[in-house]
Amino acid sequence: MEFLANCGTQVAFLGATLAVALACAGSGIGCGSVGEAGTGVLSEDPGKFASVLIMQILPGTQGLYGLVIWFFALMKMGFFSGSIAPLTIGQGLGYFAACLPIGIGGLVTAIAQGRCAATGVMLMAKRPEEMSKGIVMALIIEFYAVLCLLASFLMLNSF
Repeated sequence: MEFLANCGTQVAFLGATLAVALACAGSGIGCGSVGEAGTGVLSEDPGKFASVLIMQILPGTQGLYGLVIWFFALMKMGFFSGSIAPLTIGQGLGYFAACLPIGIGGLVTAIAQGRCAATGVMLMAKRPEEMSKGIVMALIIEFYAVLCLLASFLMLNSF
């Protein structure tokens, strides 16, 4: 039991790692989906590169949100000042739990946003004047990623 009493810092690091890793993995998958659809469009009309790129950037924001929470968690733990305070298991679990919303939420919303943005690219291929509708549909999913970011940030800010 003594081991569990002294591993709070490691549990907190695991939470921070999951925040960035899961959110970035989701962004990679989401951006990949848009890239696949976009490459097909660009093979027919290379002039649509800027429009395709805008759509591909959208699911990448969740990875950035995960990185922000990772940075904030490590900053709160004293990592960047060189004085990491040992955390109890309860404190470590608190950090871990605070990092989960953006980790899990970022993973899921980035994949969903990538799929939505990929279909927006397909819409834009057939009807370029409708690009803004595809962007709006993908941005609706972004709202939920921002809520996950806010939840993680507010929980971390309570420590």
